[in-house]
Amino acid sequence: MDEIKVIEIKKNVFEDNDKDAEDLRKELKDKGVFLLNLMSAPGSGKTTTLIQTLNRIKNKVRVAVMEADIDSDVDAVKIVEATGVPSIQLHTGGMCHLDAEMTRQGLDNVGLKDVDLVVLENVGNLVCPAEFDTGAVRNAMILSVPEGDDKPLKYPLMFTVCDLVLINKTDVMPYFDFDLERCKSYIHQRNPKAQVIPICAKTGEGVDAFVQWLLAEVNAWKNN
Repeated sequence: MDEIKVIEIKKNVFEDNDKDAEDLRKELKDKGVFLLNLMSAPGSGKTTTLIQTLNRIKNKVRVAVMEADIDSDVDAVKIVEATGVPSIQLHTGGMCHLDAEMTRQGLDNVGLKDVDLVVLENVGNLVCPAEFDTGAVRNAMILSVPEGDDKPLKYPLMFTVCDLVLINKTDVMPYFDFDLERCKSYIHQRNPKAQVIPICAKTGEGVDAFVQWLLAEVNAWKNN
């Protein structure tokens, strides 16, 4: 009997995607467009945070949004109504993440001639989105207080790949067993370089610090 050949499909898929992602980043660099990949679990406050952020930056940079979800256009409609910023909805067909090719298809529909910044609100999930490089310049994620301060220990890859962690819903911290300093320590165990910004998307507290980080990253990308 011939020897059975085992093919590592998952590895091949990741390798192909990584190449696509790197090609996309080079294209974005050439066009001077910054792509932010924003991830989190469902219900962490991604869309609310995005609305607060967009209303602060829309007169400073040309920005567009890509909303990724398994179904519905709820978030895209909400973004347009609350901010007036152009937004498109990406349906993943049941997949729990976006890869680089899916992201490229979205960017093709956004059009890159008239934007400086595109924000991708990825599918709500702490596992799959972290595994696939979308071609983004920077990765950010939102951890909400009700989820618990131990999430960096339970979902290590998500915190490893993120350049920035926003800790949201700080207004309810007194009602949950959430230790902010302990959470920061866990995050830095996974990723010593990750920046951490506590925010409350509902009230807007801390969002200005996120805006400053984002605008600085956009400017650096365009000018370096």
